[in-house]
Amino acid sequence: MTEPVLPPLSPISIKERVSLAFIEKGHLDVLDGAFVVVDATGVRTHIPVGGVTCLMLEPGTRVSHAAAAMAARVGCLLVWVGEAGVRLYSSGQPGGARSDRLLYQAKLALDEDLRLKVVRKMYALRFQEEPPAKRSIQQLRGIEGVRVRKIYGILAKRYGVEWKHRDYDAQKWGSGDIPNRCLSSATACLYGITEAAVLAAGYAPAIGFIHTGKPLSFVYDIADVYKFETVVPAAFKIASEKPVNPEQAVRYACREIFRTTKLLSRIIPGIEEILAAGGIPIPENPEYSVGPAIPNKESLGDDGHRA
Repeated sequence: MTEPVLPPLSPISIKERVSLAFIEKGHLDVLDGAFVVVDATGVRTHIPVGGVTCLMLEPGTRVSHAAAAMAARVGCLLVWVGEAGVRLYSSGQPGGARSDRLLYQAKLALDEDLRLKVVRKMYALRFQEEPPAKRSIQQLRGIEGVRVRKIYGILAKRYGVEWKHRDYDAQKWGSGDIPNRCLSSATACLYGITEAAVLAAGYAPAIGFIHTGKPLSFVYDIADVYKFETVVPAAFKIASEKPVNPEQAVRYACREIFRTTKLLSRIIPGIEEILAAGGIPIPENPEYSVGPAIPNKESLGDDGHRA
């Protein structure tokens, strides 16, 4: 029996991938076994979908069933965004939800004492200091809000940006001022790769600790830990430069920040560190639980990755 010429294929781990790519005005499809974007003239642009964490689909994009299926198999999150990158809808579950991680997350969120421990850890990581003792989650939210507004003011002063307050209308995008538009575009990029990481690790985006009641509550929780050291300063810097297309400039800057800071390699371990603050073990899956369709021989380091 002859040995195979090529080694068996295996998915690329989340931390080793390109963070995100934007697609507009094209048909996303699988042709001749390749993942491609076909424009109005029929020109194909190949996309190494297995090496991309998140595809941001802008207006004018259509997606075939085959493309959606391939993206799910290789663990690439498809995110539908509106004009200038404002998120409207997302679909896909690249990691496949694991019941043990979901139960673990839900148990932490439902127990007020455990939830408070997790929130305090998020606060400590975000502001690099321990939160005040004997404060409820609601009180910590208020303290956080004051700190965030102060940081916005400091960054605006540093970059010479006229800043009033955080305000924008996703339905009337052009009505917002440039600093708010830059911030919205920057956080949309961050939310995209954070959601991909949350799903890859097997957790639920909707089960949040500080944020609650929204489909991406946990994504907002995790993204907030990193946004003031990554995308927010970049947004204010670009706003101060007043480029012709500020949203596009923000996207390019965010992509470079994600690459140079190796953010994807930090998010999943960061999630584990934050939830571990609750002090309870992760439940084990029952023996009869269904594993991935094609199990990996070796771990990729991304616990929830669909093989």
